[in-house]
Amino acid sequence: MSTATQLLVGGERTTGRSVRSQNVMAALSVANIIKSSLGPVGLDKMLVDDVGDVTVTNDGATILKLLEVEHPAAKVLVELAELQDQEVGDGTSSVVIVAAELLKHAEDLIKQNVHPTSIILGYRLACKEACRYLQENLTLKVDELGKDCIINAAKTSMSSKIIGPDSDFFANMVVEAAMAVKRTNQKGETKYPIKSVNILKAHGRSARESTLVDGYALNCTAASQAMPLKIVKAKIACLDFSLQKAKMNLGVSVVISDPEKLDAIRQREYDITKERIGKILAAGANVVLTTGGIDDLCLKYFVEASAMAVRRCKKEDLKRICRATGASLAVSLVNLEGEETFDATLLGSAEEVSQERICDDELILIKKPAAHSAASIILRGPNDFYVDEMERSIHDSLCVVKRVFESNSVVPGGGAVETALSIYLENLATSITSREQLAVAAFAQALLIIPKTLAVNAAQDSTDLVAKLRAFHNAAQTQQDKQSLKWVGLDLYKGAVRDNVKAGVLEPAVSKLKSFKFATEAAITILRIDDMIKIAPEQKGPRDEADMCH
Repeated sequence: MSTATQLLVGGERTTGRSVRSQNVMAALSVANIIKSSLGPVGLDKMLVDDVGDVTVTNDGATILKLLEVEHPAAKVLVELAELQDQEVGDGTSSVVIVAAELLKHAEDLIKQNVHPTSIILGYRLACKEACRYLQENLTLKVDELGKDCIINAAKTSMSSKIIGPDSDFFANMVVEAAMAVKRTNQKGETKYPIKSVNILKAHGRSARESTLVDGYALNCTAASQAMPLKIVKAKIACLDFSLQKAKMNLGVSVVISDPEKLDAIRQREYDITKERIGKILAAGANVVLTTGGIDDLCLKYFVEASAMAVRRCKKEDLKRICRATGASLAVSLVNLEGEETFDATLLGSAEEVSQERICDDELILIKKPAAHSAASIILRGPNDFYVDEMERSIHDSLCVVKRVFESNSVVPGGGAVETALSIYLENLATSITSREQLAVAAFAQALLIIPKTLAVNAAQDSTDLVAKLRAFHNAAQTQQDKQSLKWVGLDLYKGAVRDNVKAGVLEPAVSKLKSFKFATEAAITILRIDDMIKIAPEQKGPRDEADMCH
């Protein structure tokens, strides 16, 4: 039996051109799903899962995450969108569309008998040159443009989302929230940990009635009405265990001969919890937050001590509160000697902890925490789908603002960067004498998919608009006196071209750089595949007679 035949046992093998065609087809079908959701006039998708839960969104990463893609090459694009979402937070749709277009142009070159290795080398060269040109010629420093450019970057991110019409209102809110969590580390670097911004959702009222709260908002209330609802100079204990009546572990039983001792055992069970609460309060805690429950009988100890206790908090919330207040999350009171103690060093502190009515809900607000500042955004909207999409939009904008603050550089949006790079790479391709020339020219053509798709989604004539854009950018790169035209991008509402820096259509430079690098790497990953072996699932046939006899 030959080696090839042995390999094919129980599997299916596809090689050469057919496997590449399949992979490109799968990538294009994924890109076509999210193509119509790109840009400020992109449309939304409604996704219904197997349980019947509905999600309405136009965020590329969310759409691809909810699609259960089976094809292995298409999964690469799904992971690509997730990576862009984690690294930058925005530009998830465009990175997938560019990657699919690169594959489409690569397949055309392969049909003309250009070797995949030459295409890969050409794409790598084009990506490197594009990133260099972008950093040297198309970026603007935030310091030169002032604070308005940060708000404009947030607005640009929101323009394609459901909250686009209210972008003025939300952009200011997002920038203020990012500024509120600003912190400097030991190396002197300024960081904006946007996870410290807590986003709460409450449906009802209109989107413009959303509020930014100074401090960390907890979607919980005090465990008893008799407790104080406002505590100044709060000492906060964060617990990851229940303060309920102690029970014996599963399988442990106590056998007694005297029924009178039963009451003593019950009393001891209550006393164990009482002692624990006593130790926590004795350490100086006047606010106790726990992930578990607190018995109604145990609440009276907190009421007597004029302390506030909050039960059933989310562990994720408590971790953030610990970071902001300087507290430590106590998993147990047991120390290394096996004794139960609660040290005052585990406590965090804040200027004030109060229960307030915001919108229609009662919330616990932790104001001016000692270690790091915190901010919370409370979103309102007509229904759950709307509020969920608002949360995704606010998250993307927060990520964009963080990137602009940290990298301190922006680029014009509206297809300006892609068109400028396309012209530059086309001119570069003519100076390359090797086979890579074709791949660099194909890369230049593939980048034009972004302005084309933006124009098509806006119901404009894409051929006419892209031709004008190319003419402007060609003039900017070839004529000294027309260099200011390099900021020209699309105005999709009027169907014209304009200076997008003056119009305030800006994106973080790091978003574009990573987008091109990730798209190129994903395209190369799929291009390198020339053989696919699919192992067939094991067939469980009827048992033979020997088994039946046993």
